Amino acid sequence: MTALRKTQIALTHDAAPFVIRGERASDVAAREALLDAGFGDNRHLRPCQRLRDGRVPAQGLAFSAVRERRVVGTVRLWHVSAGGVPALVLGPLAVDPSCRKLGIGAALIHHALAAAKARGHGAVVLLGDAPYYGRFGFSDLKTGELSLPGAFERDRLLALELREGALDGAWGMIVPTGKAPPPAKSQAGAKLRNLAPNVA
Repeated sequence: MTALRKTQIALTHDAAPFVIRGERASDVAAREALLDAGFGDNRHLRPCQRLRDGRVPAQGLAFSAVRERRVVGTVRLWHVSAGGVPALVLGPLAVDPSCRKLGIGAALIHHALAAAKARGHGAVVLLGDAPYYGRFGFSDLKTGELSLPGAFERDRLLALELREGALDGAWGMIVPTGKAPPPAKSQAGAKLRNLAPNVA
């Protein structure tokens, strides 16, 4: 078995390379700007957003594409139950408009799916365009009995089994199962800790 690479570099004919790496805390502002540009002001009202609200991404499955020290792409995967079957939901995927012909989106998806498979996950679902995601193996063959919270277009609910038969018998609502984010530390407490002397 080939070991999963932690970073992926893609060279293009006339552009600087980009690197795919794990998302960092310093990426958040750039990631949010990419998502706003790609999905607009109403992105928080989308059906799959309900699967992400109040949750953190699956461990080790949040990635950024970086080009010339700038975050130009993002994708994350999240824990869900797909009709009682453990799965991941992919998204949102976003790429800087100036970099959309460099293959960054495809590279992010390939990288994320390989990482999910390496971590032992069995299936990934998403809401997206079948002609685009079909080239990565996604289809609606196993989603006919699944639903999302809120209104959605049935032909856009797609899935990919990373392990054969992983979605057999999946029926019902797709619901979030990911962990909630840790509670924020109070600023006052942080200041007190910073003022306390270090003891060896």
